[in-house]
Amino acid sequence: MTVAELRDRARRVMPGGNTRSTLFVPPHPPYAVSGSGCVVTDATGHQVVDCNNNYTALIHGHAHPELVAVATEAVAAGSAFGLPTESEVVCAELLRERVGLPSWRFCNSGTEAVMMALRGARAATGRDLVVRFAGSYHGTYDAVVDPTAPGVPGSVAEAVVTLPQGDAGAFADLMRARGGEVAAVLVDLMPNRAGLRPADPSFVELVAALTRGAGALLVVDEVITLRLEVGGLHSRYGVEPDLVTVGKVVGGGFPVGGVGGRREVLDAFSPLADGAVSWGGTFSANPVTMRTGTAALRLFGADEVAALNARGDRLREELAARGVAVSGSGSLVRLLLPDPGATWWRLYERGVLAGTNGLLALSTPMTDDDVDTVRDAVLAAVEVAA
Repeated sequence: MTVAELRDRARRVMPGGNTRSTLFVPPHPPYAVSGSGCVVTDATGHQVVDCNNNYTALIHGHAHPELVAVATEAVAAGSAFGLPTESEVVCAELLRERVGLPSWRFCNSGTEAVMMALRGARAATGRDLVVRFAGSYHGTYDAVVDPTAPGVPGSVAEAVVTLPQGDAGAFADLMRARGGEVAAVLVDLMPNRAGLRPADPSFVELVAALTRGAGALLVVDEVITLRLEVGGLHSRYGVEPDLVTVGKVVGGGFPVGGVGGRREVLDAFSPLADGAVSWGGTFSANPVTMRTGTAALRLFGADEVAALNARGDRLREELAARGVAVSGSGSLVRLLLPDPGATWWRLYERGVLAGTNGLLALSTPMTDDDVDTVRDAVLAAVEVAA
């Protein structure tokens, strides 16, 4: 079967020809066939250095031998049960050690983690209002997307206030006027869709202080940024969040989401408590994800985090020195280009798979030579565009 035939079949059964909006590049994205280390091979046999890494999730690239062995062993012992397993306890203990928050609950995606965090915040505070910042992506839940997006009911605006990114004055005004109504302030300290620019420390300090002063909960979204420090990006800022949402790298290549927080907040989900928040999830904390994710985190300790961040910083610095507009921090690099769709194809043709918005996420199998390949491909793609 040809690739064209596969695309025709896809368009007949899936609107637009695929399931994930974030992967679509016109006229149709290539089909992946296999991945090994930092290299992906598509259905035409074309190979690319993978700087998408399933939108930052594959911190160890593809088919890491140790992770494959752990996942295979887990599947052979039973992929999911209607009972808890020790694997979720072990993963929660490891996250407690790394992130410093005592209590954890698991789900199946970053989107669901944010949903869980906001439900928990509302239950714990007895308040309804959520504050978020424009341009930040926190998943596909109605309450955390652009309120003007298609399909989002107008009633959402009554329970969610969206403020300009980094606007200290607007935030202070809102908290002064309505702080007593706020259940949670949801913030990403380096939001990808808002340009992957690290938040100003003074702004973060203000948000944390005013949130706590109002008796509201500070929720830091670390679904993408957990990879930047052993304890997550918030540890670099010295912030103590009430809740943190995680995903991506925590699953070791399998679907995952999680919420960590202060015990008195997450106790809202305890079935031992009166009036507890009920939250299921058929595959939440399944042993394949928990065991493989735990192994992946153990392979990504302080030395590995520092080494990967150093490679990302070098790539960003070398691109900036050649006049390429870039942002980000550590192992996350964002190309700030006027036509990311066309750039995506130019990079792909030159052997680099990027995010459709210009995001480059490095992985531990990458060598200095691989990073040089990515740099040269970006420079060539930008020069062609110019």
